[in-house]
Amino acid sequence: MKAVTIGSATIDVITIVDPELIEQMTLVNEHKSFLWLEAGRKIPARSIVSHVGGGACNTAVSLARRGGWEVSALSRTGHDLNGAAVREHLEAEGVGLDRLRDVPEEATGVSSIIASHDRNATIFVHRGANATIAIEDAGEGFAGVDLVHIAPLSNSSAEALPDFARAAKAAGAFVSLNPGIRQLTARGAMVLRALEDVDLLSVNRVEAEALAPALSLDAPSSGPVPRDAPELLKRGLSFGGFHLGLVPFMKAMMARGPRYVVVTDGGQGAYLGCPEGLVWRAPAPAEVAGTAGAGDAFTSTLAAALVEKIPPDAALAQAAVNAASVIAVVDTTEGLLDRATIEARAAGLPPARWFGGL
Repeated sequence: MKAVTIGSATIDVITIVDPELIEQMTLVNEHKSFLWLEAGRKIPARSIVSHVGGGACNTAVSLARRGGWEVSALSRTGHDLNGAAVREHLEAEGVGLDRLRDVPEEATGVSSIIASHDRNATIFVHRGANATIAIEDAGEGFAGVDLVHIAPLSNSSAEALPDFARAAKAAGAFVSLNPGIRQLTARGAMVLRALEDVDLLSVNRVEAEALAPALSLDAPSSGPVPRDAPELLKRGLSFGGFHLGLVPFMKAMMARGPRYVVVTDGGQGAYLGCPEGLVWRAPAPAEVAGTAGAGDAFTSTLAAALVEKIPPDAALAQAAVNAASVIAVVDTTEGLLDRATIEARAAGLPPARWFGGL
């Protein structure tokens, strides 16, 4: 099978700081945490390492490691040493470079990641060439491609989302979309319009809540929720004074085009809306070394499994396993697993829970 992953290509500079060397402040009601960096202080780091990352690269490596997929990454890099490192990494992983554009006037994107305490990293980003991705980078299009995964796009690249989705759908590909929070807050209406050409929409809880105001007025009503249901299913989504139940959110999203909608909630598991109903799965067990890349691993694995006609609950289990393996290491691709390991670990998970039709 063939896949194209669209999104950023970056060099991730990852800094791990021991918790006792940096302060953390948590706002309980806002569900936000902050790391305090003291001005003028030189803080010792446990480690500082560099790896290739970015949405296009992470998901391409995920599919290549899975096996059975011929994968190309569609992105842009600068004509610099970081761009050469991206190409070397992807080539070593068996990812095609035919859709990776070299932009001499831009620098390759760089992320500086600071992780401490709960390892939910703070990320400083210089987008560089990643901000210039365009539909022209698709070349002759997506003929013969089974899966097109669109990772978060930023700046002018985000303007190309509808064109990428439309071209991929017209070519007969399964279209998977994982928009970022900045994309949803700055261009939410554009993302919603693009959904008519999307098969799988993947968002986390915060991203889903950012969409709630746009959906709350025309979303269907919510039915009764079992008392022992997972927390997000009971609580629903809240943002800026708007509230929307998770089931109405799923229905409203699916009415716009996607056959599948997944909402991840970190350590509280993931919810998948599909033609068979709503299914929830707890996360696979893992010791967290760093959360960067978990979403890419989860979404790409889920999309591939659905294209391969794996049942939704089993596909969700495979996605949970690969994401858990990624967060057990610091960088975004080292923990990605092959198909046999994913299947074996997924088979050992408790069954998922179904909550009726949508």
